Amino acid sequence: MADYQTIPGTSLNDLNPKLWSRFRTVISPKTDREFLEKMKLISTDEDGVARATVGGILMASDAPEAFISSAFIQVVCYRGSERNAAYQLDSKDITGPLDVQIRDAYKFVERNMRVFAIKAPNRIETPQFSMNAVFEAVTNAVAHRDYSIYGSKIRLHIFSDRLEIYSPGAIPNTMTIESISERQSTRNERISSLLARCPMNVDATGSQRNFIMDKRGEGVPIIITESEKLSGKKPEYVLIDDSELKLTIFAAQPLLNEV
Repeated sequence: MADYQTIPGTSLNDLNPKLWSRFRTVISPKTDREFLEKMKLISTDEDGVARATVGGILMASDAPEAFISSAFIQVVCYRGSERNAAYQLDSKDITGPLDVQIRDAYKFVERNMRVFAIKAPNRIETPQFSMNAVFEAVTNAVAHRDYSIYGSKIRLHIFSDRLEIYSPGAIPNTMTIESISERQSTRNERISSLLARCPMNVDATGSQRNFIMDKRGEGVPIIITESEKLSGKKPEYVLIDDSELKLTIFAAQPLLNEV
């Protein structure tokens, strides 16, 4: 399901004008219908009826999950290093337009991760995770996941020793795990283009972003470099059954003289 495909049963009325009008510029078409069609937020189906597209619903509706059931992020924080419901500290399903999902998933990690502090002699704080890397990881998961896989949502799980993000879909085109940091490939061109026009909505420490999405392919190198610098371990990408991409970011560990 490409992000420009129409969703049966939808119409222009399922899109929030406040959400789609933010993409308008001085050179945009004047009429709403023409603008939405040019932006591929709506399109005509085989019967000639105007329908909202996948990208339109994901970026310009208040509740994308009402139309695409798996279009949300499941976030969970566990007390230890095991995936055990008995040790959940915090959890929720993050919904809303994709830029809102990115912001709220970032804030969930920021709120739940530990920050270690030492005196050396001045107080030095070290977070478990590079929040710049976390921002890039969540953005990539949202922008590049396969929205056609029914019942499979993005999952972000925090443990004492790592953070895991599961994104539905195989690696796009001819990319491989080995080449993922060197090559650029986009599954959802419309979504990526719209995210590249959304101003940054969080203060991701260390980020130089003005807009949420970067289309130059810098996200994965940032994830790898900043996470490895902090924890001493290189993040790992694993493809599961050719249907889900798992990213593991290892946590920085507390120093002996933590205060």
